[in-house]
Amino acid sequence: MSERESMEYDVVVVGAGPAGLSTAIKLKQLAATAGKEINVCVLEKAAEVGAHILSGAVMDPIAINELFPDWKERGAPLNTPVTEDRFLFLNEKGARRTPNWALPSCFHNDGNYVVRLGEFTRWLGEQAESLGVEVFPGFAAVEILYNEQGAVRGVATGNMGVNRDGTPSEHFQEGMELHAKYTIFAEGARGQLGRQLIERYSLNTDRDPQSYGIGIKEMWEIDPAKSKPGLVIHTAGWPLQNDTYGGSFLYHLNDNRIVIGMVVGLDYANPWLSPFEEFQRYKTHPSIKEFLEGGKRVAYGARAITAGGLLSLPKLVFPGGALVGCEAGFLNAARIKGSHAAIKTGMMAAEAIFKALEAERSHDVLSDYPIAFENSWLHTELNRTRNFKQWFKKGLLIGTLMTGIEQKLLGGKIPWTIHRKKADHECLRPAAEMPKIDYPKPDGVYSFDRLSSVFISNTNHEENQPIHLTLKNADIPVNTNLSVYAGPEQRYCPAGVYEFIKDDVGQDKLQINAQNCVHCKTCDIKDPTQNIVWVAPQGGEGPVYDGM
Repeated sequence: MSERESMEYDVVVVGAGPAGLSTAIKLKQLAATAGKEINVCVLEKAAEVGAHILSGAVMDPIAINELFPDWKERGAPLNTPVTEDRFLFLNEKGARRTPNWALPSCFHNDGNYVVRLGEFTRWLGEQAESLGVEVFPGFAAVEILYNEQGAVRGVATGNMGVNRDGTPSEHFQEGMELHAKYTIFAEGARGQLGRQLIERYSLNTDRDPQSYGIGIKEMWEIDPAKSKPGLVIHTAGWPLQNDTYGGSFLYHLNDNRIVIGMVVGLDYANPWLSPFEEFQRYKTHPSIKEFLEGGKRVAYGARAITAGGLLSLPKLVFPGGALVGCEAGFLNAARIKGSHAAIKTGMMAAEAIFKALEAERSHDVLSDYPIAFENSWLHTELNRTRNFKQWFKKGLLIGTLMTGIEQKLLGGKIPWTIHRKKADHECLRPAAEMPKIDYPKPDGVYSFDRLSSVFISNTNHEENQPIHLTLKNADIPVNTNLSVYAGPEQRYCPAGVYEFIKDDVGQDKLQINAQNCVHCKTCDIKDPTQNIVWVAPQGGEGPVYDGM
């Protein structure tokens, strides 16, 4: 193979989400203030910045206030301030609202904004480019490059135009190497390269296993008479069982739009459970359906989120680079917010990099970054809610009671810490031990099937390329997953990627419909044998979310 072309930068950032772009922006700001020149490149696997971004989202502006104090004048799309909070406990037919005075501070959203995070990310990308950051959408980083001392020295992008059998097509383009003094990884939850770094450098030693949820979301255009811009509704309870961690949200944007979604913890035990179908059921609840009546679903998407919090954070730095944002797991599950944390971690990493570059260092450990985090408001915030997921895993009643005690009565000054020992994939029980769940058929009005949902996610993959959902062992899906767990990949995937079919001689086999994949990474996380490994397809492919 011929030697790949290469480009040299001071800093390479993998991922053009809020964390990666904030890293690049802060570096350029620091350089401009000091009269220095720093070359910064940001790689993004989506065809355009923001196309793969999916979040609730209610944004706390604390971090963007620090990055751009003049964000309003710059036209940042924070257009819908929160006007009202509602928290509902649902049963199958009714709802009980918790008085706002009784809600812990983590459920209050005064001063926050309902945003379309994809739009916000596009705006961040424009700010980065105006400062001289080189942003390259459509290029997936698929390989970490190391120097002879074992430090990260950059990344390589994937080859383009490869046939299904691995041979080059007539459109073949070889990937490129991007070398840097420091490389920042901001791929989001369960990043392909981030998980390799965590393993190589043992970054999760003495940490709780990371915990994840799958977030499934739709955008609706609703009857203008039902629109209440700034209304934020969170729910717990039905349709999830008491022992299944999760909750739902319904946020009112402007322009008669709402976003509605559900997060289901991926540490659930019952392999018959389908997060997608649970979300479809949720929308039929009388307290939720009333907002959807007369409306139209206009967008769909799904994404895994980190939920382990402070106790599951890996070490943030290693020779030659750092993890920022959801790559490390900075989302605050109690607040259902991560964008402010992503921006702040990017800023702190940038400050450590700038200091290192001024000292003419390279490829070493950016120790100032974790020190800055430990002394930041973000650490204080995450420390206050470190037990949140563990309490709710003990059941809705205990979780509600103990969260109230810790956050309301103790003010987040908690004298105890609860640890978890099991990774999410270890929690699944054999199908024979768990009750089967029969889900109603979609009605096409409030509830829908997977394929029609994937269609409005604008997902596209070149079908003749190698399948990017790889199996370590091709026999495990039938011999273990199907026989022991009743094929849970058919249910935990929100995009209809996995289905068991009969081959020509009547034997079961797993069919992978990779073209449906919305890059949520759930299969990589929840597969009980950890046999499925998600890798990036050709750059530019996947969903194209419209400001989700």
